[in-house]
Amino acid sequence: MKRRIGVAVLGLGWMGQAHSRSARRIPGHFPDRSYDPRLVVCADPVADRRRSALEDFGFERAVEDWRSAVEDPEVDAVWVTAPNMLHLEMIEAAAAAGKAIFSEKPIGGKPEHAVTALGHARAAGVATGVGYCYLWSPLVLHARDLIASGALGEITHYRGRFLSMYGSDPLGLLTWRFFVDQAGYGVTSDILSHSVAMARFLVGPVTEVVGMANTTIPRRPLPTGAASHYGLGAPDDPTGEVENEDFASMLCRFENGATGTFEVSRTVVGPESQNAFEVYGTKGSLIWNHERLNELQYYSVTDSPDSGYTTVYGGERFPFHGAFVPGKANSIGFEDLVTIQDHAFLEALATGTPFSPGFSEAVDVVSVQQALIDSWTSRGWQSVRDLTEVTP
Repeated sequence: MKRRIGVAVLGLGWMGQAHSRSARRIPGHFPDRSYDPRLVVCADPVADRRRSALEDFGFERAVEDWRSAVEDPEVDAVWVTAPNMLHLEMIEAAAAAGKAIFSEKPIGGKPEHAVTALGHARAAGVATGVGYCYLWSPLVLHARDLIASGALGEITHYRGRFLSMYGSDPLGLLTWRFFVDQAGYGVTSDILSHSVAMARFLVGPVTEVVGMANTTIPRRPLPTGAASHYGLGAPDDPTGEVENEDFASMLCRFENGATGTFEVSRTVVGPESQNAFEVYGTKGSLIWNHERLNELQYYSVTDSPDSGYTTVYGGERFPFHGAFVPGKANSIGFEDLVTIQDHAFLEALATGTPFSPGFSEAVDVVSVQQALIDSWTSRGWQSVRDLTEVTP
């Protein structure tokens, strides 16, 4: 008999909607699961979103106050999908209520928030998960297996980047993502977190970093009412100051001796959602880009010394892909990755097995972020310290 898992979603913005859809889709894609998700309650301060939660997403209840959703006795697991600086308070309350917690990254707007969140979860003994959904791409899972098998030989260099255009237009609205009191840091929390999580997943821990940051567009039009960070203002609209970084870059060393480079930007023109990695080893290399998430470029010194990269297309022979489409080279998309991720988390809850990435892995990521932030001030190399062991 399948276990019923009652779900609360805190915030019905973009990612809240994606997770809500995934809960509805899971039964059709994963018939052999050990659980049944139940959309019990959605919390959002916007009335139209609460109406949509009931009418469009099928929640049983919709409330304005997220605290009542967390405390609902029929809720077993809480999805935290609100703006970054609300994460910690929500996580603390959910942990105190004994709920399993899945939070969108970075579980708080600043590195110390992630450390505190991990402490709350550990003290309460609740299961946790973090939304690094790109790790669940079937070809990324295949890349990890190739690296672990030794197919690439000794890893010598890693290049990670997440270049996005969502903030490239100077008329892009001054939404919560650009304010320190709502988002915390900028691209280092928003998208570098994905790049660092990916690098750790594929290659291992980062031990030392140096880097820089810049705010490329210092002022933006003020929004009127609820607004998406994809929305645009007009040239004569009043403007406000952007308070966090638009761009960051980083050099690093990995624990295994490999070197690495990272760059992230929300204001470049051209790359639209280029979350990408390149892994170089003594026997081969791999290239993957989320913009072409169903393709992996593979070079092998042994298999193809003269023919360059081979394109490996996604298909049902790779993990999870066949749950969505059969055969070879039939593509899946971003929300399929969210569904895979949510299924894996709920399956772990139902079976009592460990889940990764959780809050511990999120702290590993923000430990790298903190070292990068420290290098902005020191203008020199910084060792990556486990922030759970750092005395305030």
